[in-house]
Amino acid sequence: MRLVLLSLAASLAVATPVMAQSSARDSASDMGARVDIHTGLGWADSGKANATLGATGGYDIATGGGTFAGLEESVDKVLTSQDKVRFGTTARFGTHLTPQDKLYALAGYSYGTGPNGVHVGAGVEHSFGPVFGKLEYRHTFNEDAVKDSNATLVGVGMHF
Repeated sequence: MRLVLLSLAASLAVATPVMAQSSARDSASDMGARVDIHTGLGWADSGKANATLGATGGYDIATGGGTFAGLEESVDKVLTSQDKVRFGTTARFGTHLTPQDKLYALAGYSYGTGPNGVHVGAGVEHSFGPVFGKLEYRHTFNEDAVKDSNATLVGVGMHF
């Protein structure tokens, strides 16, 4: 529980500058706060795939030269009766392929019900003004000798 509270506190600390920003925003800009809902498939190495559902809140900043960095906190649920909620704290770094398209790599830590572990992955995001769609892959290196797990996600969200 402490780990969850510490992660949420860290996310709030990162997001606090957003509240101080002007509400005026270029509609083509996709930096700043963002939220999304996503669904997809998750599976253990050589295992059966299960549907997942989740949400993410994060913040991206431009780092120059068309690149960006961001932090996010996510919550995901494998949609089977015996599985409960898992959380993730993730950093991502990427580049703009076009003014509307981002390509990024990600790394973080997943925790909660089930085995905890480091996750890595990649994704693409396309902006439609303040709304965006994303496609993402994550691989989790589970602790305690549990089989590694994978997830492919598709989501829709909004930039603020």
